[in-house]
Amino acid sequence: MSSPTARLFAVATATALLFAGTPARAEPVTPVTPTASGANAFAPLATCYGGAVRSYFETGRYGGSAGQYRTTTRCRDINVRNASVYATEACVIFVDKTSACNYWTYLPANSGWITVATDVRDGVNFRVRFENLRYEYEPLIAYHAF
Repeated sequence: MSSPTARLFAVATATALLFAGTPARAEPVTPVTPTASGANAFAPLATCYGGAVRSYFETGRYGGSAGQYRTTTRCRDINVRNASVYATEACVIFVDKTSACNYWTYLPANSGWITVATDVRDGVNFRVRFENLRYEYEPLIAYHAF
């Protein structure tokens, strides 16, 4: 059985990760790179999910759209994580080409990262559209990594 201190540390870490995120408007992310040959080899590295942005809809209603975002070199795919207490569906709209969704992807409640568009080129403008299975009074919270 784990100690109370270990449990408290795990809860504090999980809470910090749950509330981490940035506003729905993405800002440029500068990757961490060593400045000299003697730089710390254990410095944090930029990852696909490290540049994730947060979307928040006060009431989930029947869904909504987040973005406009632009794909980066961090990820080959567009990934979404549903942090809401209910399931939703998401699709990607490549705004320079169309106003239609690519395809709908089911996102269970409190999901992990799920790919909603694969092998997307860098520098492509897009939005993420959500569609809920019913009217939701609870907030819709999602994270996007691209």
